[in-house]
Amino acid sequence: MMSLKHLRAPTAGQRRPSPLLRLVPGLLLLLLISRPAQASASTVVTRLPGFDGPLPFHLETGYVGVEEETGTELFYYLVESERSPGADPVLLWLTGGPRCSGFSAFAFEVGPVKFVLAPYDGDLPQLVYNPLSWTKMASIIFLDSPVSSGFSYARDPKGRDDVGDYSSSLQVQRFLNKWFIDHPQYLSNPFYIGGDSYAGKVVPLIAQYVSEGIEKRQQPHINLKGYLVGNPMTDPKFDRNFQVQAAHGFGIISDQIYEATMRNCKGDYVNHVNQMCAEVLQTVKSLISEILDAHILYKKCVFSAPKPTNDATARKYLLEESIELNEAPGRPATDCLTYGYYLSYFWMNNNMTRDALGVKQGTVDEWVRCKRELPYKFDMPSSIPYHLNLTMRGYHALVYSGDHDLQVPQLSTQAWIRSLNFPIVSDWRAWHLDGQAAGIYHGIRKQFDICNSKGWWPYCSGVQA
Repeated sequence: MMSLKHLRAPTAGQRRPSPLLRLVPGLLLLLLISRPAQASASTVVTRLPGFDGPLPFHLETGYVGVEEETGTELFYYLVESERSPGADPVLLWLTGGPRCSGFSAFAFEVGPVKFVLAPYDGDLPQLVYNPLSWTKMASIIFLDSPVSSGFSYARDPKGRDDVGDYSSSLQVQRFLNKWFIDHPQYLSNPFYIGGDSYAGKVVPLIAQYVSEGIEKRQQPHINLKGYLVGNPMTDPKFDRNFQVQAAHGFGIISDQIYEATMRNCKGDYVNHVNQMCAEVLQTVKSLISEILDAHILYKKCVFSAPKPTNDATARKYLLEESIELNEAPGRPATDCLTYGYYLSYFWMNNNMTRDALGVKQGTVDEWVRCKRELPYKFDMPSSIPYHLNLTMRGYHALVYSGDHDLQVPQLSTQAWIRSLNFPIVSDWRAWHLDGQAAGIYHGIRKQFDICNSKGWWPYCSGVQA
């Protein structure tokens, strides 16, 4: 850019600039002063390695700076609605974990592509179009959050290590403010925030931060309409206390074991009240470890890690990966739920893929779907107050569950929703797909809807999702 000192006054014989042009130096100076230190960077992606032909949807990837001091930048994938991007809703989507990449939802849940589940032979894994993508009717921002998820990064290790529920949610709010400034064409679209599993816990907190900005008339004005959460974590006393009851309902533990838990634990399965309670819960834990608790009907396989993870924390937070630096994941069978995760490791770490996505060189040495080894502060004890507050302010909420998920069973979801003491506006009723009941729907209060679906939503729900 030309420096301001080169904008000299006209000499004799030259036309004197108009009064409007005289304002240019001042405007340039104002732009230089107001320009954020961390400018956003984006790439329009028309082709992806392993995908046959040009993409049949509009894909943009990019970075948005959210913490100048630590050099923290969050990476995103934007897929425009294939129907009417100028009018359709815009959805910010966060993946559970924490520290799982937004690409997981992009390729395995609600996004526009999926992997061809063929035996890996060293060649680049192939992608195909997903005709069931939610981007058929909405523009979706798949975000790598918190920092160090996927391709998000911080130049200062402090930015990577000192992160938790509150700090990461504030960073997402900053991301949204900057992203909408760079994409003003979406400001009038209805905007929603969504996520599943552990992301479902922070989604209402992020929505709360956005709603507070709206009330303070902060710019840009985001057209927040509501949020949606799937099998969401909310509060340990609900998330974990109903796993025993659900395991009994699924037939995983016997009547005798269930009665022993009730007798010795007095309904509290989080804080072991005595030694007998601890022992019987260890038996329950051992039995649950024999099955895939994310979907009890699926076979249990290696979770794209060097060895299967049976750790309770890993089950709780959907942290499937345990990959050492520069070590490829263990290979599950092709009919395993996790085989696509295995393929994604090789696809995302290919230089052609990184070039196509516009990944900055030298920022992330190795992409893994979930980074369980990095520290994270679970500093929000409960998200229930945010659900209550947002709903009372008139924002719409959709809570959905897969009915074969034992990690966050739908019994626990029903329990915390009952604790809100909202009036019931519609009784339980089936919703149908192709003439068959696909799940159960229920409405409480005007803005709060509950839905469950067969399977583990949305990975295994397919058309239902």
